[in-house]
Amino acid sequence: MNEPGDATDHNFAISTSRLEAFSDGVFAIAATLLILDVRAGDGSLRASLLHIWPSYAAYGVSFITIGIIWINHHTVFTQIKQVDRTFLLLNVLFLMFVAFIPFPTSLIAAHVRGGGLGPAALTYGAVLTMTAVLFNALWFYAATGHRLLRQDANVRVVSGISRSYVPGPFIYLAATLVALASADASVILFAAISIFYVLESSLFGRRQGGASIER
Repeated sequence: MNEPGDATDHNFAISTSRLEAFSDGVFAIAATLLILDVRAGDGSLRASLLHIWPSYAAYGVSFITIGIIWINHHTVFTQIKQVDRTFLLLNVLFLMFVAFIPFPTSLIAAHVRGGGLGPAALTYGAVLTMTAVLFNALWFYAATGHRLLRQDANVRVVSGISRSYVPGPFIYLAATLVALASADASVILFAAISIFYVLESSLFGRRQGGASIER
């Protein structure tokens, strides 16, 4: 008979603490990497600081986006008791795309004033769309049949998470496809989506009355 932690046991349960610590580290690194592309150029410092406004904007939008993803990731884990190998793999794939966000962010900042913004917006949108797809896969794998949820998981919170996360991939995909017609409009939509999710996350947390933060 295999012990619970035996590598040959495909149904073993794992504590969430190490997974959360690893995930938080990836989020922190991804958010920190964004600032590395905000650099002043040569010449007058005042002119240079004004000239690189696209870097500020791209940094702000992506930092908020990563922050909202982190908040949602935390919300998911308030309802999860344990994880298994499949959940671990889904989380690793999800974090792979989170860690990749700084790259298309730098592309947007570099090309927003000139040619190449279309491919940059498509790349940025593809990464965010895949991030949203994998986040949904992560959540619904855990929630289906209460597979990995706590026995006392808040039914209202679980239902709210499911309803609010489903549209994400479609919203990001739509904004991405807009880039085929107008890269500028696509970039503006990505900024609008980040603001929308800030408001939606705030309202969702208020509706739950803080219950979702309790462990």
